[in-house]
Amino acid sequence: MDTTQLALLALLAGVVIGGSVAAVIVIALRARDRARVETSLAIPDGVREVLHGMDDAAVVVDASFTVLAASAAAAPFQFAEGRAMPDEQLRALVRTVRAGARSETETLRLNRGAPPAEPRLVVVRATPISPRLTLLVIRDITERERVEQMRRDFVANTSHELKTPVGAVTLLAEAIESAADDPPQVRIFASRLTAEANRLALLTSRIMNLSRLQSSDELTEERDVSVDEVVAAALDTHAIQAGSAGVDVVRGGTRGLWVRGDPQVLSEAVGNLVANAIAYSPQGSSVGVGVKSVDGVVEIAVTDRGIGIAEGDQDRVFERFYRADPARARRTGGSGLGLSIVKHAVQRHGGEVRLWSRPGRGSTFTIRLPEIAPPADQADPKRGRRKTKKRSRAEASRPLPTNGEPA
Repeated sequence: MDTTQLALLALLAGVVIGGSVAAVIVIALRARDRARVETSLAIPDGVREVLHGMDDAAVVVDASFTVLAASAAAAPFQFAEGRAMPDEQLRALVRTVRAGARSETETLRLNRGAPPAEPRLVVVRATPISPRLTLLVIRDITERERVEQMRRDFVANTSHELKTPVGAVTLLAEAIESAADDPPQVRIFASRLTAEANRLALLTSRIMNLSRLQSSDELTEERDVSVDEVVAAALDTHAIQAGSAGVDVVRGGTRGLWVRGDPQVLSEAVGNLVANAIAYSPQGSSVGVGVKSVDGVVEIAVTDRGIGIAEGDQDRVFERFYRADPARARRTGGSGLGLSIVKHAVQRHGGEVRLWSRPGRGSTFTIRLPEIAPPADQADPKRGRRKTKKRSRAEASRPLPTNGEPA
């Protein structure tokens, strides 16, 4: 083998060795980059900008469920950058996505805001954006589901409830026509026709009010509201009813408390409780309306000494058209919508309604609303003390409502 052949052989061996070394280096670099990507917590470019432009709640979490980025709409669901994801349901969804390396969608109930705010129905879509990062997009569908449920219930319940007064109006109109030659009978039938027409008008009005509370997302006249004005308006509205029924309505408790909301809606809610208490109280008894503040929550309690509500009915009294005592409801003209309106009105204000009742001993309905500080021009503690002192002199002998068992 001559010198030229030896040189070519050496060159070929060098190329092979060099290529092998280069291949090993490239493989090592790719493995390093792949390991860096798998362990990196860096959010890809543009993700934060997309999150900040989203109307839905959206967050990026790492393998330890720490929120690395969040949209503005995620704040009400208690998501904050640098903090752990609070809900165990979402953690389970993230684990499923990471294990399967594919997107998943689930419908869940998540708390939005501090108690006593109601849980929200949401659709959550989880998508892996890297081996250690997961994107969660949360769409609140509570209002959509509420409207759909309202439509279904409206068709099922309202058609049934409207049959009675509509049928009565039709029969009474026919009776008036057949008794045209008998003026006394005409007057009797006309009086009953007027009563049925009023009942139909009341039912229609309450259905519309309930539909508005269920379908609207925001309160139309939201402002700082004096609880004293709300209670006073409710009592004034039902003063004639109380006088006709021979029931004494007593107002007691703390003065000068304020909440945030729609004064008309709140007055109607308290008024419905007062109307029910009067309707179910015996003649000569009293209905108490008490107000107090407990740990930043305003409690408005309406207590009666009436027939009470059986334990089996207490979970259903807030349902539309439900009547614990149908016979009494027919006598008093009840529509079965008053307590449902109360429930939805209070929930619209971020509160809740509680019930205590014992058959034969009476009932206490308590509206609980988040308290706010009084406006600067309304803060007058001396005036509040004078009012309390005046009430104690005038009403010291009258029982005041509590949030538990009546005295």
